[in-house]
Amino acid sequence: MAKSMAFAGKAGQDTRSRLRHIEGRHNALVKELRLAFSRAELTPDDCCAIEGLRIVEEAIRSGMRFRAVFFSASAEDMAKKLLPQIGAHVETVVLPAALFASVVPSETPQGVAALMRWQSHSLEDVLSRAQGGPVVVIAGVQDPGNVGTILRSAEAFGAGGVLLGEGTASVFNSKVVRSSAGSVFRVPMTGVRLEEAVGKLRTAGLKLVATSSHKGTPLPEAELTGPLAIFIGNEGAGLPKKLMGKVDELISIPHSPQVESLNAGVAASIVLYEAAKQRSETD
Repeated sequence: MAKSMAFAGKAGQDTRSRLRHIEGRHNALVKELRLAFSRAELTPDDCCAIEGLRIVEEAIRSGMRFRAVFFSASAEDMAKKLLPQIGAHVETVVLPAALFASVVPSETPQGVAALMRWQSHSLEDVLSRAQGGPVVVIAGVQDPGNVGTILRSAEAFGAGGVLLGEGTASVFNSKVVRSSAGSVFRVPMTGVRLEEAVGKLRTAGLKLVATSSHKGTPLPEAELTGPLAIFIGNEGAGLPKKLMGKVDELISIPHSPQVESLNAGVAASIVLYEAAKQRSETD
């Protein structure tokens, strides 16, 4: 018993020795975290801001690297749990509860946030995976929840990767990260100019299809087994007309006429499921 208590005491001391307490809101590291959250973009050294126990655990599980991890002073037990999973070289700091709450975007903070090193991909990276599953092209989807849902479904249904067109909500937005349930850390993705991407997708031999709420081939009749790019347009305006004219096929999802249209996240998920189903049937 005495030995166990001594070990527990040493573990507690090790935890405390790793934690640096920061009190001031003007600390450079705190300011960097606040800006990364408020701007929903990468820091100058390519880190993004994340928060919440589940999201930080997903980042660890996904093999992501951290620059710094921040704990609220009220989350000491959480620090004890997470520190053994975080590399010893990572800076770990404790902020007063009020300061922590003022930095993170959540209305009910869970007590942990981090600056995580972003793993970047190129268009070529995504295209190289197109034989394994469809490439999802998000064209101006502005709702962060929809973008996160698309990323989650892209991983769930075996997409090769995701291209993020202009006007699309930033994947560094905390709502995108949260609604993706960690898929944002694992799905290969990159930002593109849509018109340029169309040419690259065609050169790579992909069939280009786009969802439409009112016209096109009914989804069950569409051929989705080969190399494929699925375009998902803006929630209200859909895909720009110029791009609409460049795709090979429009696909409609049959639904009740009382419903005008499905939201972008739901539509993308249904199409991705159908594509995965067709691929499994041909394997």
